[in-house]
Amino acid sequence: MYDTDTRKVLSALCHGAIFFNFLLLSIGLPITILFTTQDPVVKENAKEAINFHLNVWLYGIIIGALILASFGVLGFVGFFWFLVHWGLTIWALFHVLSNSETAFRYPFIFRIV
Repeated sequence: MYDTDTRKVLSALCHGAIFFNFLLLSIGLPITILFTTQDPVVKENAKEAINFHLNVWLYGIIIGALILASFGVLGFVGFFWFLVHWGLTIWALFHVLSNSETAFRYPFIFRIV
């Protein structure tokens, strides 16, 4: 049996790490938690958070290239992506804090890990 409070905190840290910054620290936290915890739900949340980080970076590069190629005309796409990725993260945090028995699964992402 795993501690529910610890599970909630670690899972929330995995998903909420994207708010820290867009550099390696944000993905480093879920990677560290993945390798240090024994809780299977926390491990699944860490893997999902890592996959989400990779997707955010990939889509960010694609959207950034589109904005540059259109000389800024497609800037609204970047703003929309910003809202989507923050909204999904907030949804994930709400899920792991209210339902600690299951891992959160982001919709429409590529799962590499």
